[in-house]
Amino acid sequence: MATKHGKRYRAIAAVVDPAKEYSLHEAVELVKKTATAKFDESFDVAIRLGVDPRKADQLVRGTVSLPHGTGKTVRVLVLAKPPKDQEALDAGADYAGLAEYVEKIQSGWTDVDVVIATPDVMGEIGKLGRILGPRGLMPNPKSGTVTFDVAKAVADVKAGKIEYRVDKAGIVHAAVGKCSFPADKLIENITALYQSVLRAKPATAKGKYVKSIAFSATMGPSVRVSEATMPQPGAAV
Repeated sequence: MATKHGKRYRAIAAVVDPAKEYSLHEAVELVKKTATAKFDESFDVAIRLGVDPRKADQLVRGTVSLPHGTGKTVRVLVLAKPPKDQEALDAGADYAGLAEYVEKIQSGWTDVDVVIATPDVMGEIGKLGRILGPRGLMPNPKSGTVTFDVAKAVADVKAGKIEYRVDKAGIVHAAVGKCSFPADKLIENITALYQSVLRAKPATAKGKYVKSIAFSATMGPSVRVSEATMPQPGAAV
């Protein structure tokens, strides 16, 4: 059944040509223009890649620190024993501890955005994988969320470090800020994400790596972006 869009969506969609690929700068301005919801919408980036996510050696994932943050308040839980739990709280973690939070999570509580853990407790929280895994919350060394340096990990996440991972359709989705951000700050955040995804290209990926790029506001239409206008690694913004 075809999706029915409201009057507001149809009005803003009318200013976007779905067949056109806009330049990076044009696309950013267009998304900001179409962000007309009653809340500050997220600025979303979708990068479709020429990889097969079913193959372990083509699973594109990584982390990147957005220069201007995400614009969201990130709730952080650190699973650690003393004194690391206090170290995490001092660094700005919203919650820290071990047994009580393991119990809460087993009871269904997942009211956080990021979970960080120290390596010595991973054996105890492995059983939480079935709850945290599907929500993208399971600590992982590759994303920097399994570490003894909890203070740095908390600071990085609070400052705008995000994790990305290609989905089953071969697309990397990420929110790189709010539509209220100035265009230049959004472009710098987009550049950081895009260049990180390029650097994460698997050695086994064949053919064209980046197949398409699109931006959108949370409640807005998709705006296609010309790959030729995207900054390559090492290029100035």
